[in-house]
Amino acid sequence: MECEKSFYGSATIGERGQIVIPAEARAEMGFHPGDKVLIMKHPVYKGLVMFKIDAARNFLDEFGSMLTKLDATAKEEG
Repeated sequence: MECEKSFYGSATIGERGQIVIPAEARAEMGFHPGDKVLIMKHPVYKGLVMFKIDAARNFLDEFGSMLTKLDATAKEEG
């Protein structure tokens, strides 16, 4: 099941609001000490989503390029 491949375990929130990202998740995602991460509220469910800032930036750049191409195609057809 795909969901099982995404599950790394659980963590406990400490008194100062800190959590430890499981070692397997850090290794697979390439998280290293000092990396900056973006923490967002999940848009539907009660939870958080975390991205490395560089990964979020790359995604947004690719998404922006895709939108530009779609817009140009729509103008050519329109």
